Amino acid sequence: MTPKQRSRARVVQALYQWLISGENIKKIEQQFLNQKEGKISKAFFSNLLLNIPKNIAALEDIIHPTLDRDIGELGPTEKAILYLGVYELKFQPEVPYKVVINEAVELAKLYGAEGSFKLVNSSLDKIALELRAVEFS
Repeated sequence: MTPKQRSRARVVQALYQWLISGENIKKIEQQFLNQKEGKISKAFFSNLLLNIPKNIAALEDIIHPTLDRDIGELGPTEKAILYLGVYELKFQPEVPYKVVINEAVELAKLYGAEGSFKLVNSSLDKIALELRAVEFS
């Protein structure tokens, strides 16, 4: 894994912890920054982790129309992965949409429920078409 890939994996783990525990996001950030295994991009990790919770309502508004169920029915791992993917699609245009989707699908295969990568892929494909239309033309 590259430092950015490892950072994304840790963001998903930290968001999962936040969604489950409701603990302060800054406290969770420090726990993850203090981990020693594997090099991460600390600035990239912190930017994602601290800004995703600030934008949850907007992210859910984007995700909701792409799902065949209520977002509340998703597990915390799938939510965390979708939040990460949508945040990158919306707020980090320097990351190509194909990279965002591929990283999210790989994280879903690694951490998500069996077959959840299909839901993540389908949802992010639809969102990318809307948010990154210029990259498709």
